[in-house]
Amino acid sequence: MANGVDGDLVGLETELMAAVAAAADLDGLEEARVAALGRKGKLTALMRGLGELGADARKARATALNLLKDRLGAALDAKKETLGAAAIEARLARERIDVTLPVRPESAGRIHPVSHVVDEITAIFADMGFAIAEGPDIEDDFHNFEALNIPAEHPARQMMDTFYLRDDASGGRKVLRTHTSPVQIRHMQAHQPPYRIIAPGRVYRCDSDMTHSPMFHQVEGLAIDRAIHMGHLKGCLFEFARSYFEVDRLRVRFRPSHFPFTEPSAEMDIGCAWKDGELRIGEGDDWLEILGCGMVHPKVLTAAGVDPTQWQGFAFGMGIDRIAMLKYGIPDLRAFFESDLRWLRHYGFSALDQPSLAEGLAL
Repeated sequence: MANGVDGDLVGLETELMAAVAAAADLDGLEEARVAALGRKGKLTALMRGLGELGADARKARATALNLLKDRLGAALDAKKETLGAAAIEARLARERIDVTLPVRPESAGRIHPVSHVVDEITAIFADMGFAIAEGPDIEDDFHNFEALNIPAEHPARQMMDTFYLRDDASGGRKVLRTHTSPVQIRHMQAHQPPYRIIAPGRVYRCDSDMTHSPMFHQVEGLAIDRAIHMGHLKGCLFEFARSYFEVDRLRVRFRPSHFPFTEPSAEMDIGCAWKDGELRIGEGDDWLEILGCGMVHPKVLTAAGVDPTQWQGFAFGMGIDRIAMLKYGIPDLRAFFESDLRWLRHYGFSALDQPSLAEGLAL
């Protein structure tokens, strides 16, 4: 006996272990395994011959063969792990990508018009000193309605076409926010005045046609300080419209309106004209409404914990999808959300186009 193996098995073990060690790859290792343990393998043949031995000899021989099989199996596993790691390293070296190469034209992605317009709006208002604020898409009744001077019986609630969710554990009603104005309330509650923020994001209303979608995008703006007045509001929004539509001689007018959360309230129109079936911004004698605005109602400031005798300011809101349609000539709002790559290739923007006031918004 040698290491628990009959003397005639020592040479076989040496041979089989040498074959395992000599395997240069996984295919070679598999050949060594089959030669030893396959149906016609050398060790398998010896196991089949156990039936020709007497009981005592068969027991001793079987023990020796099983020990050899275990040692061979351990050697195969260790070699397989080593060769597998080497194969992965070789594949990684062979298939590595040179990221300094130019992007293939067929793989170029496109930025969605809504994302690009959000970047445009952000660039304009950031230049005026506005910061970006965010809030949850699922809101409670207080932040979405009550704090914005829209009590339970107010008719504006019916106009919102609200998606109502199940009441929470405390019995409070949850809704999918109908505007991003709740972000203004949350920001005022969490920070001390003065404020100067915009709040872009998704909003939800139960409506769908070529100019309405159950989910769309809005941006709200808020500026609160001790001496802000309507003139600041008009100047801010005029500068925004001129920069966004990139029309220096843009005609603008403000019409009296009514919103529960502002007083006085107004709607802002821009000059336009229809020529040959095409809308032209800044020309002609027609007007087009683009946003609502006004001075923040004192009740809104009070609900947010801000003293209206010390602070005042303005707010505004507009549909991002709508002004994207106006600027880039997109006729149907529903196409924004249909995931049509052909549409995106036509209306989308290069991933490298970063809007800025210095270099131009729509490159």
